[in-house]
Amino acid sequence: MGEMAMDGGGGYAGPVPPLLESGGLVVGPGGKKEGGRAAIALPKLSTSESLAIQRAKKYAMEQSIKIVLMKQTLAHQQAQAKSLQRQQAIVLMCRIYVGSINFEVREDTLKTTFGPFGPIKSISMSWDPLTQKHKGFAFIDYETPEAAQLALEQMNGTFISGRNIKVGRPSNMPQAQTIIEEIQRDALNYNRVYVGGIHKDLSTDDIKSVFEAFGQIKTCELSPTLVEGRHKGYGFIEYENLQSCQDAISSMNQFDLGGQYLRVGRSITPPDIKNTGGQSLTNSTIPTASAVAAAAVTAKIQALDAVATNLGLDSQDIKMEQEKEDNIAKEKKTKEQEEKKEKREKERERERDERSNERSNERSNERSREISQTHSHHSRSRDPSPRREERLEPAPPPPPASPPPSDRISPPPPGPSVPGDKVVATQVAMEQAQQLELQKKLMSGSESTTLSQQENMQIKGQSARHLVMQKLMGARGGLRESKVLCLKNMVGSEEVDEQLQEEIEEECSKYGDVENVIIYQERQSEEEDAEILVKIFVEFGHPSHAKKGRDSLNGRFFGGRTVVATVYDQVLYEEQDFSH
Repeated sequence: MGEMAMDGGGGYAGPVPPLLESGGLVVGPGGKKEGGRAAIALPKLSTSESLAIQRAKKYAMEQSIKIVLMKQTLAHQQAQAKSLQRQQAIVLMCRIYVGSINFEVREDTLKTTFGPFGPIKSISMSWDPLTQKHKGFAFIDYETPEAAQLALEQMNGTFISGRNIKVGRPSNMPQAQTIIEEIQRDALNYNRVYVGGIHKDLSTDDIKSVFEAFGQIKTCELSPTLVEGRHKGYGFIEYENLQSCQDAISSMNQFDLGGQYLRVGRSITPPDIKNTGGQSLTNSTIPTASAVAAAAVTAKIQALDAVATNLGLDSQDIKMEQEKEDNIAKEKKTKEQEEKKEKREKERERERDERSNERSNERSNERSREISQTHSHHSRSRDPSPRREERLEPAPPPPPASPPPSDRISPPPPGPSVPGDKVVATQVAMEQAQQLELQKKLMSGSESTTLSQQENMQIKGQSARHLVMQKLMGARGGLRESKVLCLKNMVGSEEVDEQLQEEIEEECSKYGDVENVIIYQERQSEEEDAEILVKIFVEFGHPSHAKKGRDSLNGRFFGGRTVVATVYDQVLYEEQDFSH
C-alpha cells in the first residue's frame, strides 16, 4: 500500500511516497473500542470543570424528571378519562326503557316481571301531578349490563295488564355508542356466559355440575352478597371454547332449575371491568410524592439506556458498575464511621485510665498523711517532756517551774495516782470530737473554706473521707458542664431488648450528636420480686444538646409513661456511678 498509487481508471499506477503521522490518534465510529480506549488518554479535569459537569448533570436530570413527569401525568389523566367514560357507558348499558305501560301497573309489578333477569337497583316511573297516575313509561336500572340486555331481548313486545310493552335503550345511549361497542368487542375475546335467575339455595358447585356437560369450564363464579355463603342470584361461567358457550346458551336459557327459570346469555363485558351499575364514579389521582419518585426512576432508566446506546453497551452492565461503585462508597463510609467510633472509645478508655491513676495516687497520698498524722498524735500523747509545750506553743518557753496554761491539753504529771490509759482515752475523745465537727462542716455545705484547705483537713474514718470526696467532686464537677442526659420512667424492665438502644439513639439524635447510650437497671432491694428501675444515660457531643433533649423529653408521654429527663452529673457519669 505504501508502494503503489491509484490512477484515474481505478488501477494502481506508481509508488506512493511514505506517509507520516502527525497529531493524536482519533478513533472514529468504525474503530474498535478496545483500541480507542488504549489510545486515548483523557486529561484530568480541574475542580471548576468537575463542578460544572456536576451542575450540568443535575440540571439534565431535573429536566428529564420534569419531562417524564409531564408525560406520566398526561398518560394518567388520559387513562382516568377513558376509565371514567367506560364506567359511564357501563351505567348506560345497565339501564332499559319500558314504554306503553298500563296505568294500573305499579313498580312492584315491574319488579316481579323484570326481576328474574338479574338484581334491580332502581325503577323510575314518571308521575302526572294532576291525574296522580304515571305517564306510561319507566326506567329500570340493573346491576349488570347482561341482565339489561337479556331483558331487552326477551321482554320487548310481551303482554302485561292488557297491553304490549315496549322495551328499548334510553335516548342518550347513542352518545356512548362508540365506547359501548369497544367494550362489547373486548368481551368477544372471552367465552363467558351470564346466568341469571339462580335459586338462592343453589351453590357454585351445583351450577358448575349442570353446565360442565357442555364443555370444560375455566371459571364459575356467583356474585356474593354481604352475608357469607349467599349469592345475588346470578353469576358468570367461562368455557374453554366458543362452541361450548353457544351450546350452553341455546340449551339452558329459560330452563327450569329448582323451580325458577334460568336466563342465560352471552356476556357483553370483559371480566376486568367492574359492573358498578349506578354507583358513584370518582376520579383518583396519584400522590405527588409517588409521581415524582416514579418520574425520577423513569428518567434514570432512560439516561442509562441513552448512555448504553451511545457506547454500544448493555444498560445492565452500566447499572451493575454503578451499583458496584455505590457499594464501595458505602463500605468506605461504614469503615470510616467504625474507625471514628473505635478512636472515640480508645480516647474514653485512656481518659478513664488517667482518672483512675489520679484517684489511686490521691488515695495513697491520703493514707500516707493519715498514717503520719496518727503516728504524730500517738508520739505526742506518750511524750510528757516539756518539749511538747514548745511544739504546741510557738511563744518563748516559760520557766520550768511555771505550770502550763489551763486551756492547753497536757498529760498529767507522772504518779501512781493517774493511770496511763486515761491519757489515751482523753486523746481518743478529742479526736472523735474533731471528727464530728468536721462532718458537721461538710454536711452543712459551707463554702468558707477553699479546696486546698479542705484537702489539708485532718480526716479520720471512711464516712468522713467519703464526704470530702463528694465535696471535692462537686467542686470539680461544677467547673465542667455536663453533656449527659438521664431518662427515667421511659420503659419498664420487661421492655428492655436489643432494639431499645438503637431506638433511643435514633430518637435522641434529633437533638444533637449521640456518642453513647447506656441502659442501667437498678434493683431497689435484695428481694427477688423487688422493683427494678430502668435509667437510660445518653451522652451527647455538646452540653447544649443534652439541655435541648431535656427540655423536649421531660414530661413527655412515651408508651403510657411520663418521662423524667434530667441532665446528669458529668463526673458521676465518668466515674460510672449511676445510682444517683
